[in-house]
Amino acid sequence: MSNLAVKIQQQRQEQHKQMPEQQQSVVIKRRPTITIGEKVLIVAFLSVLLFAAIQIVSNSVAVYKGNVAVQKIEAKIQDQQKVNADLGVQVKELSSYERIMGIAKGLGLELDTNKVKVVND
Repeated sequence: MSNLAVKIQQQRQEQHKQMPEQQQSVVIKRRPTITIGEKVLIVAFLSVLLFAAIQIVSNSVAVYKGNVAVQKIEAKIQDQQKVNADLGVQVKELSSYERIMGIAKGLGLELDTNKVKVVND
């Protein structure tokens, strides 16, 4: 740097030292506050949202319980159908001609072919 430039720079530094420091004013930007009406709207919206969430959960629980009840009833129906099918097989076995004829002969009855009426099912 040249002497002139150095002198000018020193003068500026001296002037800055002699001048009282000015305090810079800091501007604080405040967010606008939420009004009472906006607060009421927010609370109302949140309460409606909470109510809807509770309703959805309670409906889901009710549907789940209903499905469990239906599954239990269907299981009972299947068990009863098995019992009914077993009883149907038993009826067919017990109503066979040979079995009935054996029991009748054991009781002392005899077959009279003239008095027998055959019915086809």
